[in-house]
Amino acid sequence: MRITTRALAGTTILAALVVVFDYTLKYSGMKIPFPWFPFLKFDFTGIPIVLSLLFFGLVPGFFTSAVAFVAILSRSGDFVGSSMKSLAEFSTVFGIFLGLKMVKRFRLFASFSFGIASRVMLMMCVNLALIYTGLILVPQSYSEIPLVVVLFTGVFNVIQGTISVIGGYLIYRVITERVPSVSENM
Repeated sequence: MRITTRALAGTTILAALVVVFDYTLKYSGMKIPFPWFPFLKFDFTGIPIVLSLLFFGLVPGFFTSAVAFVAILSRSGDFVGSSMKSLAEFSTVFGIFLGLKMVKRFRLFASFSFGIASRVMLMMCVNLALIYTGLILVPQSYSEIPLVVVLFTGVFNVIQGTISVIGGYLIYRVITERVPSVSENM
């Protein structure tokens, strides 16, 4: 696969935006906690990752997800948390990518649904595995029923995936309507 200079520059800018969003939202206290599990927080770091996929393809989407991993790991030192965020965002863009390649009718709706569904399913499985291995500590009141924890994280990932996908697509549409030559992928 050949990556153009435009794709490289655009991916770099979007990856930098991932870092800016992560640090700004973390240190300003503007991340919104999920009501049932306040250690899960809603943010906008997925939007530049989705934009990277929509504008330039899967490899730039993977790259921006990897940058999210490095940024969160360097900020927090939490390997599991940064891995989970990066895996969640990459599974979202991978699902969107598969939907765009496989579905011809209702292409956008199907691809966005694939993206959110792949994120939810993967993160529910990974969370269940990490709970049973003890790498994720759950609140004491939920420790007896890990399935509740997995279901709540599934709900969180549906909402967070929707924020990333819809936000990324709306920005993508605004930009491509004004500058149609900017998109190489869709």
